[in-house]
Amino acid sequence: MTRREDDLTLDDLRRRINEIDDRLLELVAARKALSEDVARVKRNTGRATRDYAREREVILTAREKAAKLGISPDVAETLLRILIRSSLTTQEQASVMAQGAGSGRRALIIGGGGKMGGWFAQFMASQGFNVEVADPGGAPPGLAHVKDWRSTDLKHDYIVLATPLGITDAILRDLALRRPAGVVFDVGSLKSPLRAGLMALKSHGCRVTSVHPMFGPNTELLSGRHVIFVDLGHAEALGKARELFAPTMAEQVVMSLDEHDRLIAYVLGLSHALNIAFFTALAESGEAAPRLARLSSTTFDNQLEVASAVAQESPELYYEIQSLNDYGAESLEALAKAVERIRTAILSQDHDAFVALMQRGREYLEDRRSVTERRA
Repeated sequence: MTRREDDLTLDDLRRRINEIDDRLLELVAARKALSEDVARVKRNTGRATRDYAREREVILTAREKAAKLGISPDVAETLLRILIRSSLTTQEQASVMAQGAGSGRRALIIGGGGKMGGWFAQFMASQGFNVEVADPGGAPPGLAHVKDWRSTDLKHDYIVLATPLGITDAILRDLALRRPAGVVFDVGSLKSPLRAGLMALKSHGCRVTSVHPMFGPNTELLSGRHVIFVDLGHAEALGKARELFAPTMAEQVVMSLDEHDRLIAYVLGLSHALNIAFFTALAESGEAAPRLARLSSTTFDNQLEVASAVAQESPELYYEIQSLNDYGAESLEALAKAVERIRTAILSQDHDAFVALMQRGREYLEDRRSVTERRA
């Protein structure tokens, strides 16, 4: 005899939920497997990895179905977006592996034992490169390792520098003296401190360019991410560096060295400084500090989440980004002036000036959102 629903205990109900959770995970795994088949069909038919019209159709259908089932359409959309992102990650990785740009060619990752260096080592290995990691700290599992790049023959098709900014320029200059035949590029977040080394490679006739991946080492899906390529005047080197990301959905941007650092002063320098100022003000708020820890609001929590992530980053790296950029003072001055304008408007009870600041910011952010939406 089947037990009546109202006879079920809490443990019985929890077991049923666990069974449903298990089935959900099995369905997610089945969906992932189908994503690999989708990636293969798209490659064979020349279709793009990402189909925005299809994504929109899936999400709208899910919202309508959810409403009929008594489920929040927002919950349904969130779930489907997670699944779509997982599917895109699977398809992108399959595309990178299938293209096989490496085809047995050699790549040397100097500093490949670090976080970003490890990402590049795995990324290039997945494309079929024979990757060698030069790093005194070791190499990712399964990859060839040497402690010092100077002990290698430098007969690699690609040489990637993923070393700390403070030592990268010296390595670039040393490489210039060795005149390697392969494509050489760094992945530093600033280019000003590397100018001498990059120009030394160029003057020695080396195939040199510079790359800045605008994402962290834990990134799996490159859709919606940017990779900046700095044009140093060697078209072949620039093209070869860009080829590495051709199978991905990353958006490629090419610019000059000076343009890069001036923009990065705002993209990284300003955003870092803003968050450092935010958590410094909180930490030095005196008696309010412990009480603030128990309060919450939507805006405060969102800002706190970003600031918390910044606080966990390397102080040495963040100091380099602020202090070594030739254009770093420009964004810091802009931040100081903006804070002073807000302060002046409040202290002088200037309602119109405050509203004008808000309105100008709203218009700028609306324009930016429109650009972002067109890109997505």
